[in-house]
Amino acid sequence: MNQAYYDFTVKMESDGVNPEYIQGWQGGYVNNPEREEQRVTEAYNAGYEAGLEKNTDGSGDWK
Repeated sequence: MNQAYYDFTVKMESDGVNPEYIQGWQGGYVNNPEREEQRVTEAYNAGYEAGLEKNTDGSGDWK
C-alpha cells in the first residue's frame, strides 16, 4: 500500500473532510474510473481531480 495515500486519507477523515471529497480523492489517486454521472457530486469531482494530481492542498475547503 502507498503510505502517502493512507496517511492523507486518515488525515482527511480526522479533519472531518466531506466523505464525498475523500472518496473522489481516493478514486483519482489510484486512477479508478469516475463514478457514473448520476452519482457524481461537486465534492466528489473536486476530490477526484485533486487525487489525479496527487494534490493534498484543497481538502480543507471541503470540511
